Amino acid sequence: MSKTVGEFVVQRLQDWGVRHLFGYPGDGINGVFGALNRAESKIDFIQARHEEMAAFMACAYAKFSGRLGVCIATSGPGASHLITGLYDALLDHQPVLAIVGQQARNALGGQYQQELDLVSMFKDVASAYVAQASSPAQVRHLIDRAARIALARRTVTALILPNDLQEEDYEDPPRAHGTLRSGVGYTPPRIIPGEAELDRAADILNAGKKVAMLVGAGALGATNEVSSVADRLSAGCAKALLGKAVVPDDLPWVTGSIGLLGTEPSYDLMMECDTLLMIGSAFPYSEFLPKEGQARGVQIDIDASMLSIRFPMEIGLVGDAAETLRALLPRLKQKSDGSWRKTIEDNVRTWWKTLQDRAHQPAKPVNPQRVTWELSPRIPDRAIITSDSGSCANWFARDLKMRPGLNASLSGGLASMGAAVPYAIAAKYAAPDRPVIALVGDGAMQMNNMAELITVTKYWSDWSDHRWIVCVFNNEDLNQVTWEQRIINADPKFEASQRIPNVSYSRFADLIGLRGIYVDDPAQLGSAWEQALASDIPVVLEVKTDPEVPLLPPHITLEQAKNFSIALAKGDPNEVGVIRGAARQLLETVLPGKEK
Repeated sequence: MSKTVGEFVVQRLQDWGVRHLFGYPGDGINGVFGALNRAESKIDFIQARHEEMAAFMACAYAKFSGRLGVCIATSGPGASHLITGLYDALLDHQPVLAIVGQQARNALGGQYQQELDLVSMFKDVASAYVAQASSPAQVRHLIDRAARIALARRTVTALILPNDLQEEDYEDPPRAHGTLRSGVGYTPPRIIPGEAELDRAADILNAGKKVAMLVGAGALGATNEVSSVADRLSAGCAKALLGKAVVPDDLPWVTGSIGLLGTEPSYDLMMECDTLLMIGSAFPYSEFLPKEGQARGVQIDIDASMLSIRFPMEIGLVGDAAETLRALLPRLKQKSDGSWRKTIEDNVRTWWKTLQDRAHQPAKPVNPQRVTWELSPRIPDRAIITSDSGSCANWFARDLKMRPGLNASLSGGLASMGAAVPYAIAAKYAAPDRPVIALVGDGAMQMNNMAELITVTKYWSDWSDHRWIVCVFNNEDLNQVTWEQRIINADPKFEASQRIPNVSYSRFADLIGLRGIYVDDPAQLGSAWEQALASDIPVVLEVKTDPEVPLLPPHITLEQAKNFSIALAKGDPNEVGVIRGAARQLLETVLPGKEK
């Protein structure tokens, strides 16, 4: 019996190892969905509430599984809705394939309903490979190339299928001039720098007396190697947000996150080092790296285009992080002077005490720092933690302690709102036996994440481990931007843009068959987390947090202090709240007339 093009697409994806598709149906892609239905669940389809969320899910699935993430949508608006989530995958270097429908071939060019120039639309986000099929015999090599390029280049590709083509009988390409006969399969190569480059890098690192390391997502598979090199060099190690799970925070030389959401020990590490070793990171904020001329630099990255674009490196090593570090380690000499490492460890120890004190400062009603502080010691083994962008990312970055075996991620390069809940859903398909926790602001919940709780309701009973928790920081404020207005723009809070409605997220959870827990007393936080983690159904933990706990970088510049003072002088609507409680602890150094 002959098979349709749609059926061939499903079979070919299965041959490529695809087992999950995230998306939303529509008549432009019906031929493939019909084939999925007839395929007897060889590939599971996960129905998101919106195509953007499906693309976020495909990106997160790639992050947490290491496999190809695939999202699927209909023509026109279905295809265009995917774009934001696909940019998340592009900027975080994740292999994602988007499959979208298109109008019938005979109608193209006639301004037909839902006809968009999809090749042009996807040309930026899927610049590595985007193609529209025009004949059955062409589909084979389009799928093979799209999958292989996405995996090999760790990027986004797109395949466009006209709806009438999906229903045609599939035929293999003939053995004739002008045809292609492609195959399935991709195995990552072993990429390691040459001996001479490794020797040069080792000479630089051996000469340094104060070595700082910065690790990102590219080092996630190199935990042991990072630790061994750090010990050999007596180095401290800071983490970009996407590299939060590279090394655990119980190691005394791990300084935590870096940058605007970073820690004081990471800032001090970079400002005082004489040598920088950067591994698998595209950390964007160069002002948090050593000053040019202060330190010599060595960088390791699988992608040569990412070398020496944040800091002028003396040598860039193109290679896999773990392989390269293993080759580098025998060339490194054990540092004998332990004063640099001791300074780092003293700073880290003091910092954790500072964070503990800040988390327990009074607030109205709950200090948001305490939410993650109380979670840290209670995180189950092997848990996956996701975070949204915004103020919750600050507490995710600073207060959440990673242990061995945990994983964590968020929208890094794109820093998009609305990614945490679809990320957490995808985590359950990448690893259904692992507990999952999402940290989300109320702005992102209202924007698009509340709808995806319905997706959780639909699927959670299929997960082997039912522990799935989304913690909502309800402060009725788009808090990150509010503080940026004050600190960066010297403007008071703009109520019209920043204030958002108060919604009962926990009651919404109850309404749709999940479990809701509400907390407005900090003393209840610990027990609330324990209830949530013990629940046999997914939980929405809603915490009423104080929007006036400040979001300040680890180092406050004179310009930021001046801007904040100006913002208060202009009459911030929450001025009294801004300078009370936990805020006072940080702002004593920036308010006029205060002494350090």
